[in-house]
Amino acid sequence: MLKNNIKIAWRSLKKDRQFTLLNLVGLSTGLACVLFIYLWVSDELSVDKFNKNDSRLYKYMEHRKKADGIWTAHSSSLPTAEALVAEMPEVEYATATSEADDISLSVDGTSEIQSARRYVSKDFFHVFSYEILQGNPQQVLPDKNAIAISDELALKLFNTTEGVIGKTLIYQHDKKYTVSAVFRRPPVNASEQFDCVLSTDILKEQNSSNNSWFNTGPRTYVLLKPGTDPARVDQKLPAFIMSKTNNEAKHRTPFLKRYSELYLYGEYENGVLKGGRIDYVRMFSLIAIFILIIACINFMNLSTAKAAQRLKEVGVKKVMGANRRSLIIQYLGQSMLMTFLAFLLAFALVLIFLPSFNTITDKQLTLVPNARLILSCLGITLLTGLIAGSYPAFYLSGFNPAVILKGKLRNSMGEVLVRKGLVVFQFSLSVILIVSVLVVYKQIAYVQSRPLGYNKENVLSFNKEGKLNNSDQLQSFLDEVRKVPGVVKASSIGHTLTGHDGGTSGVVWTGKDPEDRTEFENVGANYDMIETLGFEMKEGRSYSPEFGSDSNAIIFNETAIKFMGMKDPLGKKVKLWGEDRTIIGVVKDFHYESLHEPLKPVFLRLNTSSKRIVARITTGKEKEAIAGIEKIYKQFNPDFTFNYTFMDDTFQRMYTSEKRVSILSRYFAGLAILISCLGLFGLAAFTAHRRQKEIGIRKVVGATANNLYLMLSKDFLKLVFIAIVIALPVSWWAISHWLQGFAYRTPVGPGIFLAAGIITLLITLLTISYQTIRAVVANPVHSLKAE
Repeated sequence: MLKNNIKIAWRSLKKDRQFTLLNLVGLSTGLACVLFIYLWVSDELSVDKFNKNDSRLYKYMEHRKKADGIWTAHSSSLPTAEALVAEMPEVEYATATSEADDISLSVDGTSEIQSARRYVSKDFFHVFSYEILQGNPQQVLPDKNAIAISDELALKLFNTTEGVIGKTLIYQHDKKYTVSAVFRRPPVNASEQFDCVLSTDILKEQNSSNNSWFNTGPRTYVLLKPGTDPARVDQKLPAFIMSKTNNEAKHRTPFLKRYSELYLYGEYENGVLKGGRIDYVRMFSLIAIFILIIACINFMNLSTAKAAQRLKEVGVKKVMGANRRSLIIQYLGQSMLMTFLAFLLAFALVLIFLPSFNTITDKQLTLVPNARLILSCLGITLLTGLIAGSYPAFYLSGFNPAVILKGKLRNSMGEVLVRKGLVVFQFSLSVILIVSVLVVYKQIAYVQSRPLGYNKENVLSFNKEGKLNNSDQLQSFLDEVRKVPGVVKASSIGHTLTGHDGGTSGVVWTGKDPEDRTEFENVGANYDMIETLGFEMKEGRSYSPEFGSDSNAIIFNETAIKFMGMKDPLGKKVKLWGEDRTIIGVVKDFHYESLHEPLKPVFLRLNTSSKRIVARITTGKEKEAIAGIEKIYKQFNPDFTFNYTFMDDTFQRMYTSEKRVSILSRYFAGLAILISCLGLFGLAAFTAHRRQKEIGIRKVVGATANNLYLMLSKDFLKLVFIAIVIALPVSWWAISHWLQGFAYRTPVGPGIFLAAGIITLLITLLTISYQTIRAVVANPVHSLKAE
């Protein structure tokens, strides 16, 4: 019986090749999209889930009260980890980590390798499940002169991972470290990637303030003992931090957040979890469902539209004794066969385009068969086959054989309404995707073109290293760089301007609420930094070597002045970390974070040894200017590699996720529209075929081509117009929800929705025009000669 049903299904597919091709292309394209999204979503859900003790691994975080709300901080005080282990019986291990700029490491002082580093405390490798390949797992960093390196870094430095323990590495062509361990590099699904780790004891030695409970910056991670309730630990943490700060940290409320959840659920607003990348996971999962539904609707509509060609087959089978159940199984089998063939084609498409997809998403996705992938693919195929084939199977098997064989069967109003309803639903989803793509594209263009309060274009940026860490040497270097042809200005800044990079609540002004712990962003500024980056002064002046008193001066942004409630701020005094500072200027507001974040209070303090050098270059002279700067750099640091970036490129990386979403949504929306159009194309063909005699009669009695074109097109256009009317309010709600994630949003006027509607109608006309025009220009003799 099964073999017979397969034969019948195969013959049916071969008999009507246009029907088969349309369904095969539509279903395979839809399934390919679903597979791509499945791989991406699975990878996103697996991020940071590699730790063996995932269920017990937490990050120590803090809600910090400000005058205008609550800020949720990922940072903590450096001594936190050690104190938690000593005083909290629920904590098995805890570790502090601190990010830092990439460093150069070499074996002989000549062949340097740029390496991503982390500072970590002693129990780092007990908390996280990074595999130790060589060295003592119980004591990875025995002292402050030890360094642990990844296996990949070991290969680059020593061409082997064996026998490297005890060897010496030269750090920044200056300090020497001894290799104490080799660990396997973090897996690709780890959110944090690094090549080497150093001891946090170095940070304690570099600056005594790093040991202060009032100084935050490092991250603290906690491994709870088995069976511990994290909520119980959360209840004890506020008293813990108060005891360490002499009851002064009333604005800080610590809590634990499961580490593996932070990647997807890491955004807070006013102390409440807002979401995070999980929003994109949900969005693309929804797009996958939309595309699959659109593909299934195509199959349903095309199958029911050509039902008339199979009515006698159904009637004869019922007369010969076939029951409805056997017919349902037969037609479901045909849809399952079609879906299986479509899945094979979809699998091939994914294999072909997966490298391009990986490039777009910046992932390393693979289609290696495993139990989970095989079961998921089988489940998707089975579900698609059942959804696509269920309505046609029940529809065809339900006809009365007597009515069929007498030729008295007519399309019921219910069947027509269902088919039209499916078309409306299908195009409603397509319109929602079109609107979403247009708004995402417009928002990304908006954030990239919105004035930032400074000029990021043609600004070369690089870290100061070697001799440049000396303040006098840095000033000499900047003086030489300013002489390079093509260099307009040069200075240094103690901030990346691409995110929170250090702040303090240690700003005190007259009338400040003693309980206010609002954090001001701290931007170190060398002489000429404001001019180099094109910041605008609202009033007052910038730092200048002509004023010897500028070491006791301070500059605020407009938001800070408003927050402090100051009028005529120039000349007024504030305290910064207990020392008097005189306000010499107010800089216009500027964005140092992405446009997801609102403007915040900022102060600029004079720092002639700021960590990052910036140089503005004349447009068109980039090559000569970079070569000139590199030549001077080599004079000061002959053994160092000159590594630089352009500030606008760094800025663009802040919106990498949004740009990827924009690109992917465009591709998937385009494919969804293509699948919808395939179904519409098929329906137009069947409609024209069914009405060919009517068209012939109308042409004979004088109907014009325009009249006939309008007659055949208007029914489809009506359905698409209804779909547009339904989809626009839904799309408005969806995009409004997405835009809430940005503090600064592009205006969304009626033009977007009008454009989406026009695009959809034009696509519809283009899709149905071929079949419609073909039917209109056909010779009526051929359609009427049978009468």
